[in-house]
Amino acid sequence: MTKKWARVLLTSLLTAALFTGCSSAPAESKPEEGTQTEAGTNETNGEKVKVSLLVTGSFGDKAFNDSAQTGMKQVAEQLSDKVEVEMIEMGNDKTKFEGSLLDASESDSDIIIVGTWDMKEILEQTAPLFPDKKYIIFDTDVDYAASDLSNVYSMSYKQNEAAFLAGVLAASTTTSDMTYANEEATIGFVGAKDTAAVINDSAVGFIQGAQFINPDIKVLVSYVGSYVDSAKAKELALTQYASGADCVFVAAGPASVGVIEAAAESKKYVIGVDSDQALAYEGSEEAEFIISSAIKGVGTTIFSSIERDLEGNLPYGTYELLGLAENAVGLADNSIYQSVVSEEIRTTVEDAKASLLAGEVSVDTAYGMDEATLKGIISSAQ
Repeated sequence: MTKKWARVLLTSLLTAALFTGCSSAPAESKPEEGTQTEAGTNETNGEKVKVSLLVTGSFGDKAFNDSAQTGMKQVAEQLSDKVEVEMIEMGNDKTKFEGSLLDASESDSDIIIVGTWDMKEILEQTAPLFPDKKYIIFDTDVDYAASDLSNVYSMSYKQNEAAFLAGVLAASTTTSDMTYANEEATIGFVGAKDTAAVINDSAVGFIQGAQFINPDIKVLVSYVGSYVDSAKAKELALTQYASGADCVFVAAGPASVGVIEAAAESKKYVIGVDSDQALAYEGSEEAEFIISSAIKGVGTTIFSSIERDLEGNLPYGTYELLGLAENAVGLADNSIYQSVVSEEIRTTVEDAKASLLAGEVSVDTAYGMDEATLKGIISSAQ
């Protein structure tokens, strides 16, 4: 199939999908698109596997993209004898995602990695056009029944498990003798969009983790309505801190920086998301208030996926859901966590983690949960 006809066919398929009710999020502006950077200095010799990572948005988000970049750098450093890597920022203009994926598919890349629901539909339409290419998509699944996606491996994360541990930490922190804790058993959650199952999954896990420690704890819940509106996220967090919360868990992508700013201004605690956000603020005033982060191991799982591919063990054509048992999610354990959070609280978190791994405690998920049940969980904690 020629490049021209591949593009024509893909455009037709995506247009048809649009008119049959496929959802699309509003476009949000970000830095200019198309910036390309490479990790590593591997020379192509015709035998190495070329792996290309395409990210929506840009690097420097202190979250998903930075984690993915770290994973690719690890690939470049530790698998340099077998792999050549490339990383491409696509920006936030969603109209350009299709073209970027087609360009990568038509290039000499062997494995192409994309992430999140923004790329789900585009990948579903593109992958069958390039059966000789391999694709990996993280933080979402694809519809394997809709077409031949035998060359696609999809994975997502049990963020509800990491959020459960964040809830245990927050509930143990509030009313403790930690410097910025108060006497009220009140904590907060600031999420991106209330329509996103991935965000609500974190909300459900966080609330259940907090109630695991204190059934009567109050959890303030707010939604930004965006992944990039850091000003709105900050406003919501400031309101929660002013309302008695002394520890807020944020799950709002790049907008999370607003909550971190609010924590520093209010001199209260915050738990970050996706990557170890305290490291991104190392040396700054904000860092001392970020007591941990609920991590999704995007970089870790990208690296392990490439390792598995090289070994011939990556199950293309299937979807995997990865959690604590696979070391794909968890809480950041850094010097701030060790120095600011007491040993007693850290032990409580470890005990909760052990209970989850042993199957003694289970966490509900927002995926497949009806709206009434979700609202009931949230309202019961207010």
